Amino acid sequence: MDDLKKIIDNFKAAKILVVGDLILDEYIWGEVERVSPEAPVPVVLQKGKPSYMPGGAANVAANLSSLGAEVLLCGRIGDDYEANLLLRELKKRQIKTEGIFLDRLRPTIKKTRIIARHQQVLRLDREVVEDFSNDRISRKIIEFVLDNLRDIDALIIEDYGKGMINRLFLNNIYPSIRKAKKIVTIDPKEDHFDIYWRLQATAITPNRKETENAIHNIKIKDNRKTLRVNFDKLDSDDKINLAGKELLRYLNIKIVLLTLGEQGMRLFERNKPPYQIDTVAQEVFDVSGAGDTVISVFTLGLVAGTSARQAAMVANFAAGIVVGKVGVATVNPQELLERIWKQ
Repeated sequence: MDDLKKIIDNFKAAKILVVGDLILDEYIWGEVERVSPEAPVPVVLQKGKPSYMPGGAANVAANLSSLGAEVLLCGRIGDDYEANLLLRELKKRQIKTEGIFLDRLRPTIKKTRIIARHQQVLRLDREVVEDFSNDRISRKIIEFVLDNLRDIDALIIEDYGKGMINRLFLNNIYPSIRKAKKIVTIDPKEDHFDIYWRLQATAITPNRKETENAIHNIKIKDNRKTLRVNFDKLDSDDKINLAGKELLRYLNIKIVLLTLGEQGMRLFERNKPPYQIDTVAQEVFDVSGAGDTVISVFTLGLVAGTSARQAAMVANFAAGIVVGKVGVATVNPQELLERIWKQ
């Protein structure tokens, strides 16, 4: 336990660049007292004003900042009221925003969740998802990432599949990523597994569904045909283990941390047997953003110089805390230490 405390204390020395899809999470709070006479849907009586939180890559940055790290955030926002709300929330958390670029052609991505007595009733998404590869802002983002590689301890690529992380971006940064020899971690979307291998990254943290879809997509899209998996459902330990080992080899990556919901996590490293980490969540209210917390804490652990196994264990504790909160949440060092000591 003393080793874990030292790891967490070292988080504040880290400098992390996060690049990815920026999202504003809006929460409307209320109570359900009746069913609508107009349709078989609940009527939510709103209580108080909406609240706003950073989402997507911005939630990863918020987790890092909450744990004491210095954070640079890179992405795009619209020219709208929601962008101002998101920037306000980032400023509160002391997150550097000079890498955030204004897109006058597309709105800020927003997820609106209606919550009634701790239960999510409805989610409404506003977004424009398209390939941003050839526009001016994409080139600025690539330039910002490359300009800052020298001065950071780690790069987190947060791919929510909204268009920010695209093939042009990955193709442009991978030579410099390899040369810089920095810690690079990826929170992936399944559409890009067939190109992530170019980065020769440190770690990737897919969940079960992302892994299943990635295997399916790789079989269809990748002309190399080198993924030796003949299934795309991870419905047994043997299949999970084979998929993890094959992704290690296919992606030419050092670590695969596969998150499995109620089954916890499974860690895969080169030349080591899979390592199972059981969930420590006591109550689960909301799994929104749990993956953001995992990659944040896991990356900080690696930067602090700990083993992948220890970093994954601390990340597992952190995930157990945030799923016990309503809404996209973060964890702070005191909460994390208290949760570890209770175990």
